[in-house]
Amino acid sequence: MNLKINNRFKSIAGLLLLISLFFAAPVLAVQDDSTVVDTTAVAQATTEASTVDSASAAPTDTTAAAAVSADNANATTTTAATASVEEVKSIDPQVYKNFFYYFLLFLVICTIIAVIGKIHSVYVLTRKMNGKYNEYGNNNLQATLLLVFLIAFLAFVYYSYDVWGSWSWRDAVTEHGKDIDRMFIITLVITTVVLILTHIVLFVFTYIYRAKAKSKAYYYPHNDAIERLWTIVPAIVLTVLVLFGFFTWRSITNVPEELQKSAIQVEVLGEQFAWHVRYPGLDGKIGKRNYKMTTPTNPYGIDFNDQASWDDLQTQDIVIPVNKSVRFHIISKDIIHSFYIPDFRVQINAVPGMTNYFQFTPTVTTEEMRDKMNDPNYDFIMLCNKICGQGHYNMGKKVIVVTEAEYKEWLATQNKYFTEDLQKEFASNNTVEGVQTASIN
Repeated sequence: MNLKINNRFKSIAGLLLLISLFFAAPVLAVQDDSTVVDTTAVAQATTEASTVDSASAAPTDTTAAAAVSADNANATTTTAATASVEEVKSIDPQVYKNFFYYFLLFLVICTIIAVIGKIHSVYVLTRKMNGKYNEYGNNNLQATLLLVFLIAFLAFVYYSYDVWGSWSWRDAVTEHGKDIDRMFIITLVITTVVLILTHIVLFVFTYIYRAKAKSKAYYYPHNDAIERLWTIVPAIVLTVLVLFGFFTWRSITNVPEELQKSAIQVEVLGEQFAWHVRYPGLDGKIGKRNYKMTTPTNPYGIDFNDQASWDDLQTQDIVIPVNKSVRFHIISKDIIHSFYIPDFRVQINAVPGMTNYFQFTPTVTTEEMRDKMNDPNYDFIMLCNKICGQGHYNMGKKVIVVTEAEYKEWLATQNKYFTEDLQKEFASNNTVEGVQTASIN
């Protein structure tokens, strides 16, 4: 019975090798273009185009209208020829050959692995017959390999902190960022200690308590004290971390009303795939929006019935003064986006139909950060941290932190959103409709 099975196994393996060799030659050939053109259609189209060109090239005394007619016919014929070429498309047979080749290659690899397994089984069986087989030898090998892996693992943990830690970590440049950094570091220390201790216990116990010839396992099914320990301690630690995070976030987002009003107001609107920024004018108030008023000239949907919007400013970048509280009004025009500035430790969603707020105070200017990083081109960047479509990667906007004097100078040079075209459109709408529409924030 075993002989028949082995012969059948060898026959299948040989057949797979032969088929794979048959498909090996085509896959090494040069790849052709995947578009197959109908040469008959191309030839017909070319002949028709040549006929029209010859007719138009002959010296005649026809009028300009006839020449235009010939040109139109030529263009129509060329378009038809192009359309016929584009319509005739099919998948290159080489694609199917490649697929079957790699599928059979996979089967061959599986066969080789199976053969190696059979050889190992024969080797083990032979050693058992000769009385030289050690049933615990494999345990010793695996336990030693796991111990080596533990040493390598701890070395890589140290390497990641020592080498990549400074690269991936920079101090926050906002007042509230210090609290978030403190919370992050405490969490990181706790999780790192747990990570190292659990791995040491796991692999050292595997090595010490591996099965041996003269060792006997101790039956230890239950211990209430240990179970209480590993249940209560993690629960307490996690509860402390959750409460720590909750109160930290609450202190950042629950800003007193007087501080909200005294802060610089900036509105940021996200859409696929860009950010739009609006600053208030001299009145310090951002005008209302109404999505029903969105037009080609007013894509932001600003409600100019609200006079507070007449002096609002439209800017390309986000410019804010250092050591001044800034309150961002974060909204979305289409789907969920995320207002994210890594260096500021700022992140909050931009949700359609509602306004989210984030208020913070920057403590380092862009120039100071460039000096600190020794990079004259370094900039703070505001990104979208929600995957919002194929252009998600393109949703970045520069955030520039300057002195208060530079901020006022920059603000004076910005253009108003209520341009002359929008003023004419607004006046026309009011004249025609004679009513004012409701405003929606």
